[in-house]
Amino acid sequence: MSRTNFPPVTSVRISFLVAILIGGASGIVHAQSTPSPALLILAKRDMTMAIVDPSSLKVVARVPAGPDPHEVIASSDGKLAFISNYGGGAYNTISIVDLEAQKALPRFDLGALRGPHGLDFAGGELYFTAEVAKAIGRYDPAAHKIDWILGTGQNRTHMVWVSKDLDRIYTSNVSSGTISIIEKVASPAGGFGPPPPGGPAGANRPPGPPPGPPRPDWNETVVRVGGGSEGFDVSPDGKELWVGNAQDGTISIIDLASKKVVQTLDANVKGANRLKFTPDGSMVFVSSLGQGSLAVFNAASRQEAKRIPLGHGAGGILMQPDGSRAFVACSPDNYVAVIDLKTLEVVGRIEPGHDPDGMAWATRP
Repeated sequence: MSRTNFPPVTSVRISFLVAILIGGASGIVHAQSTPSPALLILAKRDMTMAIVDPSSLKVVARVPAGPDPHEVIASSDGKLAFISNYGGGAYNTISIVDLEAQKALPRFDLGALRGPHGLDFAGGELYFTAEVAKAIGRYDPAAHKIDWILGTGQNRTHMVWVSKDLDRIYTSNVSSGTISIIEKVASPAGGFGPPPPGGPAGANRPPGPPPGPPRPDWNETVVRVGGGSEGFDVSPDGKELWVGNAQDGTISIIDLASKKVVQTLDANVKGANRLKFTPDGSMVFVSSLGQGSLAVFNAASRQEAKRIPLGHGAGGILMQPDGSRAFVACSPDNYVAVIDLKTLEVVGRIEPGHDPDGMAWATRP
């Protein structure tokens, strides 16, 4: 009987085989470097974030995203991604991903600020909503701490939008059916009023140095819209805010100068989940988890332009900054549809994992 001589199995080859087996079992992909721009897509059921090359529509990496990941945003320098671990209020962490190394960093514990959901990144800091706490918080990545909290007094404060000059914040409050318009104002010097009657001057001031210059304060205007107000967006010119009302199937349009609802569209978008303007402000996309189509409205005429069939429902919407394409998460069908903004036709799909939802762009300067 002949004997075949096999090459010796070295420790290097064993380690290589083990690495392949572990990588395959975990489902985490690290195949290519992170492109810029990169498309980030959450897969809620898999608890992962896919890093996608938008030119090829291929997933180049999958990274752990923590429990029940719902929304994602990238830092301005494109180095970090922040993910809200929602759990309907059961969780209280923000997952952080190093996009260059394609690896999860330690999650940040928000303490009593439970139910983080909506995210925005402005002024080098992360703004987030906390539904259970009925609040907005701000996380400083450099100091690794929360440095500001503001209560809204509204139920299920869900999504958040922050202006580039950091002077205005808008939130949707799902169970209250409202939009909060929060504006920065200057408080009196020192922030304290006059002494109480009959008391010595300065009696109502705590010990310490004399009051300094005026500190920023915030005023909140609560605007009633419709039942289940959730997904919203601000027009590119900053003049209007449109919000989809999931329970009513309507869209409320707020004039931001007067802070009033100027029109309510009978839009037939029951279960409205997300709403986004196209970059040029000409169209508004509304997704619905309860309907198998994407509603497209002409922003000027307020009329429906088209319904795009997308399977069994849709969640997150993300516009390509150059105005060429939109990405819509078809959550029940486990793919993201790619829509040409000129033809309003589906021209591709991405398969980031099970139950895709929140999406964001990450761009290195």
